[in-house]
Amino acid sequence: MPSMVVIATTAVPDHLRGALSRWTSEVVPGIFVGSVSARVRDELWHAVTEVVGDGAAILIHPAATEQGYAIRTAGSRRRVPVDFDGLTLIRMTAAPKVKETPSPS
Repeated sequence: MPSMVVIATTAVPDHLRGALSRWTSEVVPGIFVGSVSARVRDELWHAVTEVVGDGAAILIHPAATEQGYAIRTAGSRRRVPVDFDGLTLIRMTAAPKVKETPSPS
């Protein structure tokens, strides 16, 4: 039975966006929404994880949890989903530190 999925992407290859748009609608740049079966959802997510590279992606889909949905992530990002007594919360990590180069005095 099809269910709604949301896939959000950042800095992913154009060919991945094209593949996702075959099964979903890109409602705003990088945000894909669709109604697909669990098998198609899992295959789409497998394709995302294979080519995400330096980008980032998140998948939200219905699940039998207290919140009614599950979250999967791929790539590097500052927001990390964390299980807290059965609830998925989002933890923010520190911003990457920029190395300072000494200025000539």
